[in-house]
Amino acid sequence: MEKCEICAKEEAERHHIVYKSEGGFDFPLNFKYLCPEHHRGKNGPHKNKKIDIQYKLELQTKLKNILVKDFYTIEELISILKLNSSQSKKLTKDFKLYKEGFKKTDIIKGLMGNKTYNKYMLEDIYQKFCQVL
Repeated sequence: MEKCEICAKEEAERHHIVYKSEGGFDFPLNFKYLCPEHHRGKNGPHKNKKIDIQYKLELQTKLKNILVKDFYTIEELISILKLNSSQSKKLTKDFKLYKEGFKKTDIIKGLMGNKTYNKYMLEDIYQKFCQVL
Protein backbone atom coordinates (compact mmCIF):
# COMPACT_ATOMS: atom_id res chain seq x y z
CA MET A 1 0.00 0.00 0.00
CA GLU A 2 1.23 3.48 -0.88
CA LYS A 3 1.63 6.34 1.60
CA CYS A 4 0.38 9.88 1.11
CA GLU A 5 3.12 11.96 -0.49
CA ILE A 6 2.10 14.94 1.66
CA CYS A 7 1.54 13.57 5.17
CA ALA A 8 2.71 9.92 4.91
CA LYS A 9 -0.63 8.46 6.03
CA GLU A 10 -0.99 4.81 5.03
CA GLU A 11 -4.36 5.10 3.28
CA ALA A 12 -3.22 6.81 0.07
CA GLU A 13 -5.32 6.90 -3.11
CA ARG A 14 -3.89 7.16 -6.62
CA HIS A 15 -4.48 10.62 -8.08
CA HIS A 16 -4.08 11.30 -11.80
CA ILE A 17 -2.19 14.59 -12.16
CA VAL A 18 -3.54 15.04 -15.68
CA TYR A 19 -7.04 13.65 -15.27
CA LYS A 20 -8.28 11.10 -17.78
CA SER A 21 -11.05 13.58 -18.66
CA GLU A 22 -8.26 16.03 -19.62
CA GLY A 23 -6.54 13.44 -21.82
CA GLY A 24 -4.24 12.00 -19.15
CA PHE A 25 -2.73 8.53 -19.34
CA ASP A 26 -2.22 5.73 -16.83
CA PHE A 27 1.54 5.76 -16.37
CA PRO A 28 3.63 6.09 -13.22
CA LEU A 29 4.71 9.72 -13.61
CA ASN A 30 1.08 10.82 -13.91
CA PHE A 31 0.24 9.43 -10.47
CA LYS A 32 0.52 11.10 -7.11
CA TYR A 33 -0.47 9.12 -4.02
CA LEU A 34 -2.58 11.14 -1.61
CA CYS A 35 -4.65 10.40 1.48
CA PRO A 36 -8.37 11.25 1.16
CA GLU A 37 -7.83 14.64 2.84
CA HIS A 38 -5.02 15.67 0.46
CA HIS A 39 -6.77 14.13 -2.54
CA ARG A 40 -10.35 15.37 -2.35
CA GLY A 41 -10.26 17.70 0.66
CA LYS A 42 -10.37 21.49 0.47
CA ASN A 43 -6.60 21.62 -0.01
CA GLY A 44 -6.51 18.84 -2.56
CA PRO A 45 -6.11 19.16 -6.33
CA HIS A 46 -9.79 18.48 -7.03
CA LYS A 47 -10.93 21.53 -5.03
CA ASN A 48 -7.86 23.75 -5.14
CA LYS A 49 -6.91 24.94 -8.64
CA LYS A 50 -3.53 26.25 -7.48
CA ILE A 51 -2.49 22.82 -6.18
CA ASP A 52 -3.80 21.19 -9.36
CA ILE A 53 -1.66 23.52 -11.52
CA GLN A 54 1.37 23.01 -9.23
CA TYR A 55 1.15 19.24 -9.68
CA LYS A 56 0.82 19.66 -13.44
CA LEU A 57 3.85 21.96 -13.55
CA GLU A 58 5.85 19.41 -11.53
CA LEU A 59 4.87 16.63 -13.96
CA GLN A 60 5.70 18.75 -17.00
CA THR A 61 9.14 19.55 -15.53
CA LYS A 62 9.79 15.86 -14.75
CA LEU A 63 8.91 14.96 -18.34
CA LYS A 64 11.27 17.63 -19.69
CA ASN A 65 14.06 16.31 -17.46
CA ILE A 66 13.48 12.64 -18.33
CA LEU A 67 13.06 13.11 -22.06
CA VAL A 68 16.49 14.54 -22.83
CA LYS A 69 16.60 13.81 -26.57
CA ASP A 70 14.69 15.76 -29.21
CA PHE A 71 13.08 12.65 -30.80
CA TYR A 72 11.82 9.27 -29.53
CA THR A 73 10.57 6.01 -30.99
CA ILE A 74 7.49 4.25 -29.60
CA GLU A 75 9.76 1.57 -28.12
CA GLU A 76 11.75 4.21 -26.25
CA LEU A 77 8.57 5.83 -24.91
CA ILE A 78 7.35 2.45 -23.67
CA SER A 79 10.65 1.82 -21.92
CA ILE A 80 11.25 5.28 -20.44
CA LEU A 81 7.70 6.25 -19.45
CA LYS A 82 6.36 2.75 -18.69
CA LEU A 83 3.51 3.19 -21.17
CA ASN A 84 1.96 0.11 -22.71
CA SER A 85 1.91 -0.26 -26.49
CA SER A 86 -1.74 0.80 -26.91
CA GLN A 87 -1.16 3.93 -24.80
CA SER A 88 1.92 4.88 -26.81
CA LYS A 89 0.02 4.40 -30.07
CA LYS A 90 -2.90 6.48 -28.78
CA LEU A 91 -0.48 9.19 -27.62
CA THR A 92 1.37 9.41 -30.93
CA LYS A 93 -1.48 8.74 -33.41
CA ASP A 94 -1.81 12.41 -34.42
CA PHE A 95 1.91 13.26 -34.22
CA LYS A 96 4.10 13.75 -37.25
CA LEU A 97 6.63 10.93 -37.46
CA TYR A 98 10.08 12.16 -38.44
CA LYS A 99 12.85 9.80 -39.52
CA GLU A 100 14.37 10.29 -36.02
CA GLY A 101 11.06 9.53 -34.28
CA PHE A 102 8.41 11.64 -32.56
CA LYS A 103 9.23 15.13 -31.28
CA LYS A 104 9.84 15.52 -27.56
CA THR A 105 7.69 18.67 -27.46
CA ASP A 106 4.73 16.83 -29.03
CA ILE A 107 5.13 13.94 -26.60
CA ILE A 108 5.17 16.18 -23.53
CA LYS A 109 2.22 18.23 -24.72
CA GLY A 110 0.29 15.02 -25.49
CA LEU A 111 0.98 13.58 -22.04
CA MET A 112 -0.15 16.87 -20.50
CA GLY A 113 -3.56 16.59 -22.16
CA ASN A 114 -2.53 18.69 -25.18
CA LYS A 115 -1.91 21.67 -22.95
CA THR A 116 1.25 23.48 -21.89
CA TYR A 117 1.48 24.83 -18.35
CA ASN A 118 3.57 27.71 -17.03
CA LYS A 119 4.21 29.47 -13.71
CA TYR A 120 2.13 32.47 -14.79
CA MET A 121 -0.99 30.32 -14.53
CA LEU A 122 -0.41 30.21 -10.76
CA GLU A 123 -0.20 34.01 -10.66
CA ASP A 124 -3.48 34.27 -12.60
CA ILE A 125 -5.19 32.05 -10.04
CA TYR A 126 -3.79 34.17 -7.19
CA GLN A 127 -4.95 37.42 -8.87
CA LYS A 128 -8.46 36.01 -9.45
CA PHE A 129 -8.59 34.92 -5.80
CA CYS A 130 -7.58 38.42 -4.64
CA GLN A 131 -10.26 40.01 -6.85
CA VAL A 132 -12.90 37.86 -5.17
CA LEU A 133 -11.81 39.11 -1.74
